[in-house]
Amino acid sequence: MANFPEEDAMSIFNLRSIGSEPKGATPITDEDLEDLIPDFVATRADLNQVEFENIVKALPWARNHAKRLGPEGILDFSFIVALHQRMFGDVWKWAGTLRRRLTNIGIEPQLITTQSRLLIDDAKFWHAKCVYEPDELAARIHCRLVSIHPFTNGNGRVTRMVADLYLVSIDIQPFTWGSTSLDVDGSTREQYIAALVRAVGTEDYEDLIHFARS
Repeated sequence: MANFPEEDAMSIFNLRSIGSEPKGATPITDEDLEDLIPDFVATRADLNQVEFENIVKALPWARNHAKRLGPEGILDFSFIVALHQRMFGDVWKWAGTLRRRLTNIGIEPQLITTQSRLLIDDAKFWHAKCVYEPDELAARIHCRLVSIHPFTNGNGRVTRMVADLYLVSIDIQPFTWGSTSLDVDGSTREQYIAALVRAVGTEDYEDLIHFARS
């Protein structure tokens, strides 16, 4: 794993030119970029690729965790933090670290731990009492978590993964999330954002579940 050469001014310049985030994503600041680990990333495509490779690497561990420990192992705040670290730990030094600044999405940083644990407690209750069908429960977990926005970046990906792993833990096929990448702008991402906004604003998860299963 390469270390980011903070003294290399040209690398810093290149990183600041990687390109804008997709619509609705949390912007990556210059300060965030200083904690980028690979020293060859110069474009948004480079960044997407190294993050994708890291996520693929994390998948076997995550699926094994879900199968071995069941929903109790997934509905655990420490697991969510560990999952983020596994998914992004080869790319960002701040992987697995809770967000410390205000962002365009999410609650105040000092409330992240409390609100995340409240969600986990709610989700455990929903599961134990069969309050919702599995797809809706998974969608609610994703929606609440992404609204909290626990991490500096990668929140959409890690919270979608948590929803999928919950389904895996109860032997149900994970979501397909539109069967394409949601990390780039396009009509599929627009559909996803619209469904997510509707779920947050109205507590109506039908569109989000339909999209997640499409």
